[in-house]
Amino acid sequence: MTFAVSADGAPIYFETHGSGVPIILSAGMGGGGGFWTPQIAELAKQHQVIVYDHVGTARSRGDKPIERSIAGMAGDIVSVLDHLGLDKAHMVGHAIGGIVGLELAMTQPERVLSVTVVNGWGRADAFLRRCFEVRREILRVSGPKAYVRAQPLFLFPPQWIAENEAKLDADEPHIISHFPPAETMNARIEMFLAFDPGERLQTIKTPVLVTTAADDALVPAYLTRELAAAIPGAVLKEVGYGAHAFTAVTPDVFNTMLLEFLAGVDG
Repeated sequence: MTFAVSADGAPIYFETHGSGVPIILSAGMGGGGGFWTPQIAELAKQHQVIVYDHVGTARSRGDKPIERSIAGMAGDIVSVLDHLGLDKAHMVGHAIGGIVGLELAMTQPERVLSVTVVNGWGRADAFLRRCFEVRREILRVSGPKAYVRAQPLFLFPPQWIAENEAKLDADEPHIISHFPPAETMNARIEMFLAFDPGERLQTIKTPVLVTTAADDALVPAYLTRELAAAIPGAVLKEVGYGAHAFTAVTPDVFNTMLLEFLAGVDG
């Protein structure tokens, strides 16, 4: 197992695959780098692919919960890059992972070649808050097992869930075994619901790709479109099917979209 160390001494588990211009992949609410499994092999044909577990989650869990700010999470990415001796990398983040990428572009733009935000937002509205309140209440009342059982309802299209029930059932024990402490998950929810960079987004000069799925039931496409409109020069790509985790539902679509964007940035 390979670990970097954050600025405050927290362990950060990471893996590298392939070679070439580096890409670092940052997961969403669950924090585990395994979310990107459908991307790794294809991206690694052309790039050095770095996947990591957010501090406090999955294999980056320490002996006790560690508080993290968005700026601190951006710093964790820098710690991984420093550990690998990399000046900069393409940053790809799903949902809250994308928010961290934007924070990095606003505060340390010299460390990122580009930022790709997958199903992200720049401002949590009443709908998004209600969704996360429901998820938090499931965790509080019924615990991690019920939370994980309900999670596909927020992530995947209904038909995909029906057709992949056996896979989802098989994955549940692994997800539960790596589930963050409830206090860590609640703190992460509060932190990202509070994210509201406002006019700071207009300062971003890094190339940005913003992607969304029209059938995303957790982070509606209109929120992602608003985010793209607020970032100068951002490229917006929208797919019709795949919901909040369309990177896993239609990986070939996303992988092609991402590689085309990265090729354009790399020249």
